Amino acid sequence: MVFDETYGALLDPAGLYRADEELLRDPSLKGLNLLMAFTGFADAGHVVRQLSGELLDLPGARPVAVFDADQLLDYRSRRPHMSFVEDHLQDYTPPRLALYLLEDPLGTPFLFLGGFEPDLQWERFARAVVSLVERLDVNLVTWVHSIPMPVPHTRPVGVTVHGNRPELIEGISVWKPTVEVPAAIGHVLELKLIGAGRNVAGYVIHVPHYVADAEYPQAAVAGMEYLGAAASLMLPTDRLREVGRDVARQIAEQVAASEDVQQVVKNLEERYDEYSGNTVRRSLLADENDELPSAESLGAAVEAYLAQELFQQEDGPASSDGEGPHAGSD
Repeated sequence: MVFDETYGALLDPAGLYRADEELLRDPSLKGLNLLMAFTGFADAGHVVRQLSGELLDLPGARPVAVFDADQLLDYRSRRPHMSFVEDHLQDYTPPRLALYLLEDPLGTPFLFLGGFEPDLQWERFARAVVSLVERLDVNLVTWVHSIPMPVPHTRPVGVTVHGNRPELIEGISVWKPTVEVPAAIGHVLELKLIGAGRNVAGYVIHVPHYVADAEYPQAAVAGMEYLGAAASLMLPTDRLREVGRDVARQIAEQVAASEDVQQVVKNLEERYDEYSGNTVRRSLLADENDELPSAESLGAAVEAYLAQELFQQEDGPASSDGEGPHAGSD
């Protein structure tokens, strides 16, 4: 057992999860990047739910450690759903929180910790995650969540970045407040991981408040691409982009049908533009038009980078004035 003097509590994470010990001992898992996303806190635009679904649909996902939901979840506060079909019940899926080993479409392995946000035992859960991160010697931890903001859907999706990696933070955030916020487990993990000397970057995606209760794929794409750029991964966004185009058309039709809504959007645009002014923001993703690149252009950039790395291995160091397409990533 481990005694934590700060809280005077026994916080040994033993028994909080079951792990694939053979997989944990695999040296190929050492030094990977870890992505995190938890449902249950804000999740404006259902960003975490959409993003997690896309990642867990990647072929070959393998659970490394699965946490015990019965110890961490208050079922009466967040009751699982099931279907009643005429005369019987079906489609019950137990809540799941797990650490997975995944590969992006280019075959680059990474870790993903995703599922429900624990209701209980936050300190013990945090200790468990830190111990797994240290055992696997994780290179970089990045995590994402989303909040509703008074911003228009007609402007680029905004983001606030935090953590201890200046090259992933400086010049990117569009909103840099000093405020008290209700803590999420991601915030607690970020503080604990930084305290343990690990590299962490967190991304808060800004979702227009008037679409926060519905799925907003544009924000999920932004979250996916920021995580991918930080962790040097090609994450899947094609389906989200396609759905996002349909959502954009639906929003445009609803705005066009109401002068009141048009005025609300116009007011938000004016406030956004006034706040943004002429500030030039560095972005890991945006092109000269402040648009997110397509999957094809990101793929070409990654392929060019890999070719450059291969050239350096065969012919020695590249010229010092060469520029990589993943500036600011690991």
